[in-house]
Order: sequence, then C-alpha cells, then structure tokens
Amino acid sequence: MNNVLSRLRNAPATTMNATEYGADFAREFERASGVLWKLERAQHFDEGDLPSYLAMLDGDWDRAMELAEQMRPGFRSDNPDHMDFRRIRIVEEPFSPYVRWELALLAMRAEEGENSRVVPVSAVHPYEADGPVPELVLFNPALLYEVLYDEIGVHTGARKITDPDFVEPCIPVLASIFDEGEDLRTYCARMRVA
Repeated sequence: MNNVLSRLRNAPATTMNATEYGADFAREFERASGVLWKLERAQHFDEGDLPSYLAMLDGDWDRAMELAEQMRPGFRSDNPDHMDFRRIRIVEEPFSPYVRWELALLAMRAEEGENSRVVPVSAVHPYEADGPVPELVLFNPALLYEVLYDEIGVHTGARKITDPDFVEPCIPVLASIFDEGEDLRTYCARMRVA
C-alpha cells in the first residue's frame, strides 16, 4: 500500500504541456461530480505574474492579501455545489514565505466551499521511500493527473493517468491522509497565518 502514490510515476500516461493540461482539466472539471482530490506536497511553486504572489515576493504582505481578496469570486466558482473539492496541503514547519502566503489564500478558498486539510510532512513519509509524493489531482477511479513542475516550481504540464489499476488504489490512501489532517481554517487561525 505504501508504494501506491510513488508507483504513479511509472503508470502509463498521456503527457501534456501546461496549455494542453489546462484545457483538458477544464473539460473534465466541467463534467465532474462527487469528490475531487488534490494533493500538494512542494513547499514552493512559482506563480508567475500573479499580482498577489508578486506582492508577497516583494515583502508587501498587506498588498498581497488585498490582491488575494480580489480573487475570491474565482475561488467561489471553483467550488460548484455538485462537487466536494478536498485539498490535502502537506506543510513543513517553519513555513516558507510561499507556504504562508498560500495558506492564507487557501483559507479564503475554504471560506468559499473548498474542503481543505493541512497535514504535516511526517504523515506522508511512509509513502516517500522513492522520493516526495507527486502533486496530483484525482477526479474518479479512472482519472488522475500527476501535475508537473520544474526544479524552481514552474508548472510545466501534467501526466493524465486513466488506468484504474493505478488510480483507484490511491483513493483510500488520500482519504486516510486527509483524515489525519487538521481543518485548514482552524490550522491557519492556530498558526496565525494571516
């Protein structure tokens, strides 16, 4: 069971660049229902020219949060009523500046319907004998994306995996990790993130 997540890297897949993945994801998201899982492991992603991210990089926390607040309508539309979006955010403490910023945004997403939990990195160590668990989005027992990033955290695309023999066993693993987590809003309040 412990190698279920790492074996995804060797699963048969269709590799897509970031543009192809974005279009494919949008199509699948439009028709999805039920539980959608997202697992985030990296402690830094490069968010490009996103204004709130750039303000955070410049050290202007108040401006970063003001700009993040302007993103809230988009967060709301990312959580349609027919879907239970469950995010697992793996966190190493002390926070990197990126993680502190992202947690503040994820708290806003949670206020708009996202079901998010924070999990310490120790919770995924049993699954990391072959390296960090992959960044992934799982739509159903026959559809999972391994989301790809370069060495500095720039999103480069995804591998689309549709073989249930690889995808379906991930669901109880993600559910177990999720169950170990702390509600993201409670965690952020306790850690005084915002």
